[in-house]
Amino acid sequence: MAELYLFNKPFNVLSQFTDNNGRSTLADFINTPDIYPAGRLDYDSEGLLILTSCGELQARIADPKHKLPKTYWVQVEGDIDDKALNKLEYGVLLKDGLTRPAKIKRINEPDIWPRIPPIRYRKNDTTSWIELTLTEGRNRQVRRMTAEAGFPTLRLIRYSIGPWSVKDLEQGTYIKQEVHLPKRTDNDKNLKKTQNKAYKFNPKSNIIRK
Repeated sequence: MAELYLFNKPFNVLSQFTDNNGRSTLADFINTPDIYPAGRLDYDSEGLLILTSCGELQARIADPKHKLPKTYWVQVEGDIDDKALNKLEYGVLLKDGLTRPAKIKRINEPDIWPRIPPIRYRKNDTTSWIELTLTEGRNRQVRRMTAEAGFPTLRLIRYSIGPWSVKDLEQGTYIKQEVHLPKRTDNDKNLKKTQNKAYKFNPKSNIIRK
């Protein structure tokens, strides 16, 4: 058995526990010792960040060779068209090469938490939302892809990684789970969830609220 923590990271929070420049970090929300992020999520992105104390599980989640799909909800400038959607689906040529094929679809604006601060755009500006699923993890890949397709990203939320998601998880809170660590020959999707426990950390009192 291995423990992992599903954290719904707010905007402008670093995916680490310390910072020398006074920015918000994971320590403002999580006080569990000896756990580390499995992968990263940009400072200006929101959504799912997985943490664990198990090095093998951390590697399986973070290493692109395992191809765990990562699904993002993306708000972009403008009314995205089929040409851009096809480009994003079949591959975008970036400076570091052609992206792998992706799954993409238009979606309605999700019923989610407000971003603080809100995105900056004029009241009459048109925006649209897409759901984008990738099996690779290049630096700021989603933002670079949508910009190259002509529709810059305004807001970026990672909804899920493999079988785990932020569904029903309040922003700034986390859920602790225990999973069976699969044999190396098993597919990652066979990781079984065996326990859920929700927590909310109050940094002022050092109390975790269930």
